[in-house]
Amino acid sequence: MGSEQLLPSQVHSEQGKNFQGKFCQAIGISGYCNSLNGGPQITARFLCTVGGWLSPIALPCTQRKPELIPSSKMSMVRTTMEENFLEGTLHFLSDFISSQHCPPKEIISHLIRHILLHTHQEEILQNTYTLLMKIQMYLHQTHTISVCPQEKLPGRLLFLQYVVQTLEDDFQQNLRLHLLQKSITKKVLSCDTCFNNVKEVVEWLVAVVTGVSSFQLQEQTQDMTRLSAEAKGSSSAAQAMLLLQRMLSFAVEVDRSPNCSSCKIADLIFPFLLNIAVRSQREALLNTMESNLLRCKLLELMFQHSCDVPTNLPLSLSKILYFLGHSSVLLQYQVSTTWQQWDELLQYLSLLLLSYQNVITEHLRSSLSERVDLIIKKAKPKLQDDDDISQLDIHLKIKDFLGRMQQILEEPLPVQIKDKVCMLKKMFLITEPSSS
Repeated sequence: MGSEQLLPSQVHSEQGKNFQGKFCQAIGISGYCNSLNGGPQITARFLCTVGGWLSPIALPCTQRKPELIPSSKMSMVRTTMEENFLEGTLHFLSDFISSQHCPPKEIISHLIRHILLHTHQEEILQNTYTLLMKIQMYLHQTHTISVCPQEKLPGRLLFLQYVVQTLEDDFQQNLRLHLLQKSITKKVLSCDTCFNNVKEVVEWLVAVVTGVSSFQLQEQTQDMTRLSAEAKGSSSAAQAMLLLQRMLSFAVEVDRSPNCSSCKIADLIFPFLLNIAVRSQREALLNTMESNLLRCKLLELMFQHSCDVPTNLPLSLSKILYFLGHSSVLLQYQVSTTWQQWDELLQYLSLLLLSYQNVITEHLRSSLSERVDLIIKKAKPKLQDDDDISQLDIHLKIKDFLGRMQQILEEPLPVQIKDKVCMLKKMFLITEPSSS
């Protein structure tokens, strides 16, 4: 990845054009929507597969697909569309769709392109989202269908939620059928075949984390105070982070080697992480990461980068202990005191250790199909030789670190540092093999 692409402020809408359409091509929504402004874009065109239906789940042909809504009824819908009577369009469609009848794909495209992504009226946005999810439910009898949230959300966020729910339904169904290679996620978020799409998800995530891309409601009511508007925007950004992190989790899992995919994505995210200036934003990026394997790889890169003498050890308990003794504070744009910088380092080291524990105990390096077999067989976690550390190793490394901190800070250790070191020591002692 070139260095000229590192700063979020350099990410603009032009970068999303190759990505915009992939989802539409994967689930059958025709058309091109270009209404997400500012930052990387996932638009209705990122959503659509040639000649396809809105197909969040690729079921075998044992279910009878709903027929199209009769033309006489559709003419009423099209009349409301021509007159731009949004309420009428939604009303008629809500009445006409059922388990036997669904609208043609161009109507679904219209709901997304011209209503969900272009309308500022909150009630219409909520009703449109609910209608889209209702169509999915009738088309494929999905059981993971999401209900429209009580909180009023901007159209772009509802669209993103719709995208992720579509991927979720499809992913889970194909996982049960052992057909992940035929899933929508494989078509649009595979690190093996379409890594540029994963790159765009990362860029959008970083833009949301750093505030470059906003998910605030585009229109504010007169009685909405500035503080309440900011609170809503912050809440929307947090939800967007979780949705985008879910997409990255799909990207880690959909190919045959989660270990390889997580390495590729971590390599992609790492330069962005180094250029995030605010600790709370770095924490948001790491803490909202759904994939423990991806978080492990990313934190491993960060600590390896900060070591005075890098190590060739594989990720293991020995390597994490090595990081404790050899890492320094190298995150850029730090505006805090020295002890706060080390406090952040200790926090991330604990996060790495916790994530690594989950990787081992949940067999996250194995593919999903292999993982299911391991869980069924109740297989024990597979440890490496470098996971064999002793309590003496832990005590000595902790003692050395405290001595190094005392020299660096040249003052009594702050209670925050002491607490984090104590917690880290307990985590190591619980994790080391002889304690199991």
